[in-house]
Amino acid sequence: MPTDTEVVQTAADAAEGVIYAEYKQSRVKDVDVTVSFEDGILDLDIYLNPPDDPDADPERVTDDAVAAAHAAVDELFASE
Repeated sequence: MPTDTEVVQTAADAAEGVIYAEYKQSRVKDVDVTVSFEDGILDLDIYLNPPDDPDADPERVTDDAVAAAHAAVDELFASE
């Protein structure tokens, strides 16, 4: 069984990975990925201030980041 810390880190890494796959890190004005995992419930909040002229739709990117975080956590539990 993964620890709460492992779950949080896995979710955060997956979400940030999606964001930085879409936008160069140096072009992102601000990003904040907040993750908590308590009593088996994953809570994820992403704030993204994208570049002025984003190549990808910021709403889609954040939706994809949330989905990737959940998938990564599901995979973490499946591998245990």
